[in-house]
Amino acid sequence: MKHYMPEIESSGMSVVGPVREDNQDAIRLAEESHSTKHGLLYAIADGMGGYSHGGLASQLALETFHSIVASHNGNSIPSVLQRAVEAANLKIYQKAQQLGAGRIGTTLTAAYVFNDMLYLAHVGDSRAYLVRGPNVVCLTEDHTTVADMVRAKLIPAENIRTHAQRSILTKSVGLDLFVQPDIIQHKLMEGDRLVLCTDGLWSVIEDNELMHILATSHTTEAASRNLIDLALQHNSDDNVSAVVFHLHKLIPLTPEHRTKARTSASWLQNLWKVSL
Repeated sequence: MKHYMPEIESSGMSVVGPVREDNQDAIRLAEESHSTKHGLLYAIADGMGGYSHGGLASQLALETFHSIVASHNGNSIPSVLQRAVEAANLKIYQKAQQLGAGRIGTTLTAAYVFNDMLYLAHVGDSRAYLVRGPNVVCLTEDHTTVADMVRAKLIPAENIRTHAQRSILTKSVGLDLFVQPDIIQHKLMEGDRLVLCTDGLWSVIEDNELMHILATSHTTEAASRNLIDLALQHNSDDNVSAVVFHLHKLIPLTPEHRTKARTSASWLQNLWKVSL
């Protein structure tokens, strides 16, 4: 099997919006690097507005998740992402106990790119959209009461954005001692674009509007800004955040590059094995 180094352009933006007093969303972008020594991590989190310290929860989730992924011991990528979510969940749960703050929670949707594969770890109702050519697909499923109703065919899918109980989560990071994330794998192609966004954005932007902005924005910075602007124009009543990346190229690696990468760190050897 061929091995690739992904060349990715990325950008992100997060704003308070016109209604909230503070921003409880958090985003993380991969450091700009073309190194073959590690994958690229992008993530977004939305602290739960109904509970205190939502902003703390989202920041703590991303910091803990990133720390675990960056220092993992060579397990398969899906296993590492699972453990990173569990660590973030426990950290937030313990912080709530320390602060005597009651229950603290957040959504978490993280994308890890290695070789030509996309790995997603997902809890809550932030979303990951894949835009490929003329098509846009939501790769994640919302962990909400309303989404459960849609899956049970109790209400039509088009009602999910406007339903009064849209934001009631059935699963989140930090509220309970244990959490089971969705782990998703998807093969990438050159030209693919990925959008991670909180519900303050996707609840007011239709899929065709998202597709149009991605198709007409010349950079990921412009795309993330235009998505935020459109959400605000559509009167989003929440914090609004987006992370956008564009996979420009999958650069084939020579055997020499692969050998050098394999010997650079023991955990990398295992990452390569996952992609074989």
